Amino acid sequence: MRTFPAALGLTPGQVEQVVRLAEMAPSLHNSQPWRFRIMPHLIELHADPKRRLRVADPDNRELRVACGAALYNTRLALAHAGVRPVVTLLPHLAEATTLAEVRCGGHESPRPEEVRLCEAICKRHSHRQPFGSTPVSTEDRHLLIRAAQQEGCWLHVVEPGERGTLEGLVHRANRAQMADGRFRAELAEWVGRDADSSDGVPLSAAGPKPEPQDQWVHRDFTAGLAERAPGTQFESHPLLVLLCTRGGDPADDLQSGQALQRVWLTATAQGLAASMISQVLEVPETRHEVRELLGGHSTPQALLRIGHGTATTPAPRREPAELLLDATELSS
Repeated sequence: MRTFPAALGLTPGQVEQVVRLAEMAPSLHNSQPWRFRIMPHLIELHADPKRRLRVADPDNRELRVACGAALYNTRLALAHAGVRPVVTLLPHLAEATTLAEVRCGGHESPRPEEVRLCEAICKRHSHRQPFGSTPVSTEDRHLLIRAAQQEGCWLHVVEPGERGTLEGLVHRANRAQMADGRFRAELAEWVGRDADSSDGVPLSAAGPKPEPQDQWVHRDFTAGLAERAPGTQFESHPLLVLLCTRGGDPADDLQSGQALQRVWLTATAQGLAASMISQVLEVPETRHEVRELLGGHSTPQALLRIGHGTATTPAPRREPAELLLDATELSS
């Protein structure tokens, strides 16, 4: 088992905790497509090509969004440890898998908001169960919008008049994916996992099996292995928000991942739960139509369903030492 070195003025134990918190980010099917190279004055975030989803995410967009979320966790964990992080996205002359470099910009005490959001990292997870009937307050909506803005992105709250069109697109995208045998095979590799799995979605975190009447929840994370409890009913009017960037290049994907995680952690700190509705942005045709729904001037990166949830089981994570990357692997 690899051991952690000291870095950025932190002890090996502190660096391990930074990576442990970084990997608590969301990713498509909990694929955890990230690795970290630790050097005395630098932490590199790398994409893990072995964990890309070739059918659902052929352009690696969602992989980069997930790694952006892990990068935001890295920033928070370093700030909590007293390190002011300085981030370079897609550094020049770096290895092909390098997505970001993080250096120390000095040492200072964390701000109260950084502490609050860092404490929410281990509480945040995808809530695949129904939400309660209490609506998300106006104050909380404003906090979520502000969180996205602070990371250079835009959060569009889906209005009542847009819901019908968006729902139709979600249904169409889900049908298109489930009609593709390659997609079904790839999905089956990651869902319905055993309890001792360190990645993917185990049954304990899968949520109820979707049924035809469900408006917003369609992806079956149970792999058909679980029946839905009688009387289980998903909400018809959750808070729906679209996280958007101005452009759609790799740097925008990484920026949106950081904003996504800041929004999600803000929601968690406010006692809210969330899950992704990703298929509508994975199918090119429906993603284009979502962009047109927004006026054609921004790029939709994530669709979140937000509400008041109950206690649920988080998806597992790998041991931090498994995520370490060394120079030998980069040159191989």
